[in-house]
Amino acid sequence: MRDLESALASWVLAYLLNSLWQVPLVFCAALAAARLARRAGPQMEHRVWVSALMLQAVLPLCHLHLNELWGQAWGLLVWFRNPGIADGHTRIILGAGTASRLAVPWLSAQVLASAAAAYECALLYFAGRLGWGLWKTEGLRRRAVRLELTSETARKTDRFRRLLGIGRGEVQIASSAEISGPATVGVERSTLLLPLGFLDKLSADELDALLAHEFAHMRRRDFGKNLVYGILSLPVAYHPVLWLTRARLAETRELVCDAMAAEAVGGRESYARSLMRLASMLSDRAAPRILHAIGILDANIFERRVMHLTRRSLEARGIRRFAIAAACALVAIATCVSALALRMDVNAPPSQKPAPTSVHVKADSLTLVNKVQPVYPVQAKKDKVTGSVVLAVNIGKDGVVKNLRVVS
Repeated sequence: MRDLESALASWVLAYLLNSLWQVPLVFCAALAAARLARRAGPQMEHRVWVSALMLQAVLPLCHLHLNELWGQAWGLLVWFRNPGIADGHTRIILGAGTASRLAVPWLSAQVLASAAAAYECALLYFAGRLGWGLWKTEGLRRRAVRLELTSETARKTDRFRRLLGIGRGEVQIASSAEISGPATVGVERSTLLLPLGFLDKLSADELDALLAHEFAHMRRRDFGKNLVYGILSLPVAYHPVLWLTRARLAETRELVCDAMAAEAVGGRESYARSLMRLASMLSDRAAPRILHAIGILDANIFERRVMHLTRRSLEARGIRRFAIAAACALVAIATCVSALALRMDVNAPPSQKPAPTSVHVKADSLTLVNKVQPVYPVQAKKDKVTGSVVLAVNIGKDGVVKNLRVVS
């Protein structure tokens, strides 16, 4: 049991040790890939950051040794190219040596157990924070009062629902006095939460922009995706660089929804103007304190969003888009290979078993039970060879000889 705990603690320490440098490595690679993907549109840039988040959580778990894999692959290739080597021929393949695992001899089992316990406490904290946020959000959704929409608002709601491909029973609009800005919540059934009296202050264009953007979140099921990302990133939730990755993911998500909403309202410039007016209305309000809720002003990149909407630029298409995707894939492969090649493992400290207890018995306390006369070699008798042979023997409690060796 103690050996199992020590092995588990060393595995946890190896995960922590590798995540400390692999998470920043993936983030830097994602920055480069996102810069390339930006020319292909916000959708590809968003996928880059989603992939980065998954790699940051999964790469520290991988124990694949590339040297061994390359040696096996080369051996299979030689075998396929020379199938006759089984007919009395032998081929020896010499490859690169495998680096030994990193040993940390100054860490005792107690230190490993303490590090594992600290990591488990951090994991429980972030998991509890995630669960608490979901519970608070669900309670807020249940306490919200469903709005009775005017005929014009209901018509606009149905129009954008059809444009963005959302089912009739999948959307609910409610108001709550506990929030200060629009927010979308819900996994199976999405609910658009609005502050009390918020719809009465909106013009027709502002209402169009709000509904189009929030329905874009619902179409993409961003609330559920955000929850999945939170669960997947729990093992590395302690890392500050992961927080930067989550921020970049939220930024690109808003850019994707802006593009969808601008297409739904029929113009990027009119949507940008409505977005600016909505931002000025909500500038004096505190951000809604709802974990995982998605809203029109969720990410703090308002300036970049407006510039992206008003900028006259053509997204890459066709072969150019494929080349950008291929370049991003090469960056990802190079990052994974580097992370696996430089991976560090931590060996569990060897268990120290207590030495067996020796009991010294006096010669006069021994009783001869059976005497066996030794058989002397014939040549030794002729040469009259004499001497003493000293033996060391361990006898168990049951009287059976456990170990016998010649001392001299």
